[in-house]
Amino acid sequence: MNDIKLTIDKAFGFVTPEAVASCKKEVAESLEKLHKGTGKGNDFLGWLHLPSSITDEHLSDLEATAKILREKCEVVVVVGIGGSYLGARAVIDSLANSFDWLQTERKSPVIIYAGQNIGEDYLYELQELLKNKKFGIISISKSGTTTEPALAFRLLKTQLEEQQGKEAAKELIVCITDKARGALRTLATQEGYKTFVIEDNIGGRFSVLSPVGLLPIATAGLDIRQLVAGAARMEEVCSDTTPYEENPAAQYAVIRNALYRSGKKIEILVNFQPKLHYVSEWWKQLYGESEGKEHKGIFPASVDFTTDLHSMGQWIQEGERTIFETVVSVKEANHTVLFPSNEANLDGLNFLAGKRVDDVNKMAELGTMLAHVDGGVPNLKVEMPRLNEYYIGELLYFFEKACGISGYLLGVNPFDQPGVEAYKKNMFALLEKPGYEEATKAIRERLK
Repeated sequence: MNDIKLTIDKAFGFVTPEAVASCKKEVAESLEKLHKGTGKGNDFLGWLHLPSSITDEHLSDLEATAKILREKCEVVVVVGIGGSYLGARAVIDSLANSFDWLQTERKSPVIIYAGQNIGEDYLYELQELLKNKKFGIISISKSGTTTEPALAFRLLKTQLEEQQGKEAAKELIVCITDKARGALRTLATQEGYKTFVIEDNIGGRFSVLSPVGLLPIATAGLDIRQLVAGAARMEEVCSDTTPYEENPAAQYAVIRNALYRSGKKIEILVNFQPKLHYVSEWWKQLYGESEGKEHKGIFPASVDFTTDLHSMGQWIQEGERTIFETVVSVKEANHTVLFPSNEANLDGLNFLAGKRVDDVNKMAELGTMLAHVDGGVPNLKVEMPRLNEYYIGELLYFFEKACGISGYLLGVNPFDQPGVEAYKKNMFALLEKPGYEEATKAIRERLK
């Protein structure tokens, strides 16, 4: 079985050999920090060997819980924010039917999301949708007090109990939380909910291969064993004993940091497969939250091509030359659609008759890469053989491992997120949360 493949040759014309050589020298040190736990954030390295450590018993437990939700629910709401939902959504949206939510005959519940915003209209419309629906909840939070998911969970828990009765609702609520502490753990214990543990040494953005991601993915009817197998394969491929020339995660970390040091401050993750949109959203959180600190870090952006070629394409082609692109390419489509011939040929497209639509898409991909490189945009390429659980598992672990290496090359702690707390402190002060009295007074004065 082939693995995902990294190609970086279209970046070498834009970066000095000295910059690449400098980063390459530092890779061994970065890998040592990860694997020996000597770097910053070493108490959050539980993801590093997670794929290879997942047991058959653990997977069976997840599958059994998912089976209950699949059999009893028309809809399952995944409640979480950031890494607590983006990984699951990335996998589910990549592999489920694009129009799954419109299917009337289905084997698995519709998976929808809450707790990722504080939109009152969104929550109202969600509650309206769930009226008279058989729905379940997967609530994901280490603390149980993060505002967005805690608010959504309280609303949905109340609604579920009113519609199903408190006893029946117990079997339809699963909590993924801390093993011993926090509000959600306390509630789950009091109410008797089924629970899975978020280990202390796994941060949210690295948690997709923990129950945080695996339970929703299994509930959607996808094969979590293949997902884990792909990730375990990439764990092996990108190990600390793999030579640099054979280690795609190390190579990706080196070239993106070399480009950064050469003035390329923005990385745009590109896909030509619309089903990968939420992989890009997951990637943005992974790299943005890991690297954006101490006034450093590549800014992670994303586009969906060819759609965004008709909006952002102009800026990418001719805007400020502070960008580079990483293209996630899918070698083989899962389905075949042939372009038809038309006698009138008013659109002038008969030259495509008989070709696969994916062939047209691949030429758009190649043509775009050539145009952007000619326009001064370095291009990296990550090629997946096809879209399935195994290769998505490989892709997720590849990006995680490269992120850890890259953060250390950048000189920051890739596993904390101190800046996330700033808005919360202001919000709680403005809401007059107990304990924030002095902060409330200070911020009110500031706003006068």
